[in-house]
Amino acid sequence: MDARWLALIVLTLARVSMGFQFQAPASVSPLLREQLALGYAEIGFLIGLYMLPGIVLAIPGGFLGRRFGDTRMVTVGLFLMVAGGAVVGVADTYPALVAGRLVSGIGAVLLNVLMTKMITDWFAEREIVLAMAVFMNAFPIGIGLALLSLSWLAESAGWPVSFYATSAAASLSLLLLMLVYRPHPNDGGLDAEGSRAERIARQEIGLVCIAGMIWGLYNGAFTITFGFTPLLLVETGLSVGEAGFPVGVATWLTVASVQAGGLIVQRWGRANVIMLTGVIVWGACLLLLPSASPTAALVVAGLFLGLPVGIIVSMPAGVLQPASRAIGMGLFFTWLYIGHAVLPPIAGWLQDVSGSAAMPFYFASALVLTIVPLFAAFRSLQHHLLHAAS
Repeated sequence: MDARWLALIVLTLARVSMGFQFQAPASVSPLLREQLALGYAEIGFLIGLYMLPGIVLAIPGGFLGRRFGDTRMVTVGLFLMVAGGAVVGVADTYPALVAGRLVSGIGAVLLNVLMTKMITDWFAEREIVLAMAVFMNAFPIGIGLALLSLSWLAESAGWPVSFYATSAAASLSLLLLMLVYRPHPNDGGLDAEGSRAERIARQEIGLVCIAGMIWGLYNGAFTITFGFTPLLLVETGLSVGEAGFPVGVATWLTVASVQAGGLIVQRWGRANVIMLTGVIVWGACLLLLPSASPTAALVVAGLFLGLPVGIIVSMPAGVLQPASRAIGMGLFFTWLYIGHAVLPPIAGWLQDVSGSAAMPFYFASALVLTIVPLFAAFRSLQHHLLHAAS
């Protein structure tokens, strides 16, 4: 098998294990409440803690990859995920749960930043959008697998076993990485020459920051869309169980649309058209969610909002030099973690202040539509940079 596609398989499976572990506390939350007397806020903190280290560690993670090698640091990250899942499994107090979850989250940061850079190394010359679509889809697939299995496993064998299962998944990914993956020539771990290569040009920093803002806005709006829609549907008269069904359908449609976006761009090009279509239709659906048929608007949103994912994540590849990719990806993902951490709480605050269940969706629509001028600015500056270089 071509080394590029083998690398994509190994790294994609590792990303599946990330999504699988991320979802674990939510999947077993009823048992955590019952057996450890945890409140909703404590469970919510355990869920969010997996992403929180990225705000401060994404950029250092890129430096570590450049200094010691991407594959070595991803190996460390998977080991931390294995260890963190095991610590949570044996924990019998909330501080121990937090400690294990924090260790897992630190490992996940290394994977998020460096594996994306590794995919960029392998596919920068061709098929980058398709490869990124496949790779990014792995995280929600891992979440979906957790939703299907971890609750059942917790009920039949106890909630600690569910966390041991996340360690087992990370262990399998670690084994595949060690036995099957072969590092790319741009894997890092360079000496004196590498220290000079750690510099990143100001133009690259500016463009990567714009791309990162887009990625942060996208993910913040995504979290708001699927986090607040069940509450809106319940207010329309659906039960909690009934509200979960259209949200689940839209989630899987999003997974399909991510892949569709990658395939369309790979076959026909038109990345800018696909990007703007997905963003504008999603933004319009968010405006319609509170006022029209919520289920119909949610389904249409699911069909379109995944289209830009491969395009967005491949944007840094178009501006970063090979030597600056690790650091550039750290900068790019810092914006992702900021979006995840900051924007959903603002949406909740707006709902509390206004008393309107529609307000989070209007806010999310504004976030999504802000992507349009940012994307236009990125393409303009990218064109200027390439023209100046030639």
